[in-house]
Amino acid sequence: MDTKWTVQKVKDYLFNSECSAEIIEEFRQDHRKGVQKLLVQYDRKQAQIAKAIRHFEHMSSYEKKHWEKGKLHIVGIDEVGRGPLAGPVVAAAVILPKEFQLIGIDDSKKLSKEKREEFYEHIIEQSLDYNIGIIEPSEIDQINIFQATKKAMRLALNGLSKDIEHILIDAMQLEGLAYPSDSIIKGDQKSISIAAASIVAKVTRDRLMEELHLSHPHYDFHKNSGYGTRAHIEAIKKYGLTKHHRRSFLKSLT
Repeated sequence: MDTKWTVQKVKDYLFNSECSAEIIEEFRQDHRKGVQKLLVQYDRKQAQIAKAIRHFEHMSSYEKKHWEKGKLHIVGIDEVGRGPLAGPVVAAAVILPKEFQLIGIDDSKKLSKEKREEFYEHIIEQSLDYNIGIIEPSEIDQINIFQATKKAMRLALNGLSKDIEHILIDAMQLEGLAYPSDSIIKGDQKSISIAAASIVAKVTRDRLMEELHLSHPHYDFHKNSGYGTRAHIEAIKKYGLTKHHRRSFLKSLT
């Protein structure tokens, strides 16, 4: 092994460079424990990357089926916020280009906040079109959360500027659509378009809840996103409900 390769230089090369198979093989012949430990970490990382690439390819199968038929404007739709005690339900509709690449994309609930924010920016920048639909708590109380979710999805869909050719929806059935559609159970784990919509909806809603926290700091909306945590319930008991709470969800506390 070339003596120029200190353990630190090996580490820098493995994790900060585009590695050649020849150099990697040299490292494998190096019996220093530090180098071998780094190779174990490197191999683990490469396996994770390969798995993520395979997952991305699998999640692209619905889109590819339609792209291969010449359909370019495939819409993914998903929603966030059906279960919280406060805040709106938010839906997003996203159209991705054929060349879209985002290894690691997945259901927004499986991603860290930092990764969601990173992916959100990439999706917004790369998408052919996207739109948001928001239904506030007062309307949720009037028409129920199920109908509010459908309405948010329709708002997101109707605000797109591109001509829609096919729609992929996470689990929900939207009746009377003017376009062909598929309702996919756990679609945010099976379709890159639905996963992208999931991320856009989640980041949008989280930012809205962080804004609400500024005017209603007692409820920790920036932490709980309106969900019924113990601290949130205690705050409701102490300070009462705001206009951002869903009264139909909180009849036992009012």
